[in-house]
Amino acid sequence: MAKDIYIGEVSANEEIQIDCFLMKVKLPGNFAEPLPGQFAMIRIAGLHDPFLSRPISIYSFSRSKSHCTLGLLYRVVGKGTQILAGLIKGSQVEISGPLGGSYAIDENKKNMVLIAGGIGVAPLSLLAQYLCQTVCHDAESMTFYLGAQTADAVVGLDHLRQYCYKIIICTDDGTLGEKSLVTAAFQKDIKKYKPAETAIYACGPKPMIRSLSTILDGKYFCQVSLEERMACGVGACVGCAVAVKDEQGRKAYKRVCADGPVFDLQKVIWE
Repeated sequence: MAKDIYIGEVSANEEIQIDCFLMKVKLPGNFAEPLPGQFAMIRIAGLHDPFLSRPISIYSFSRSKSHCTLGLLYRVVGKGTQILAGLIKGSQVEISGPLGGSYAIDENKKNMVLIAGGIGVAPLSLLAQYLCQTVCHDAESMTFYLGAQTADAVVGLDHLRQYCYKIIICTDDGTLGEKSLVTAAFQKDIKKYKPAETAIYACGPKPMIRSLSTILDGKYFCQVSLEERMACGVGACVGCAVAVKDEQGRKAYKRVCADGPVFDLQKVIWE
């Protein structure tokens, strides 16, 4: 189902790390409150090349009496995001959202474990904010594993520290935090988290999510936000389909934009 398109005004668009930008967009006050894991489709107002909007995970959100502000964290990877990176304060953009499903929060879980790789920190930062404000009143109950290739690729750390006390940082080359893959760092600590008491939420590159699936072996509640290229954002083009298990355990295909982007890890089929 299509969402309304809102005209927003760019209030900031800063490169916070190499090729990684944080855009803040001022939107009308009737823009719906996004849930952790949802995303927005964005394009420059009136620009027809490139034609397709770009999906970006919602990183932050705030509301005032007259308007709301949407934070979008993105990495420059192609023509579309390169154009977005060139936007200046006052530029107008078309925003459709919030789109997709969200992470399911089980308030009865004692431990909340968040695992992010690279730009996967974006939806999990909004989740950390939500958990901090609603569920995790004990600072020890939420742990965030944050991984990147190098120190220069670690993004959103200062923002994350506002909501999360326990942050384990991992870099592939050891330039910041532990020299380790983020999944390996989590695996080293896994005995701290009893399956019945733990909810795990993750977002990152496919190899990271696949590795996490092997480590957990179906023994933990785990939801993941999958990263796929999207064209329409509402399920019409079926260009972002992934293989999953249906209710009878049979192979089926789901659209990341409309049926996700959040899925139960146990149901994802790796092809």
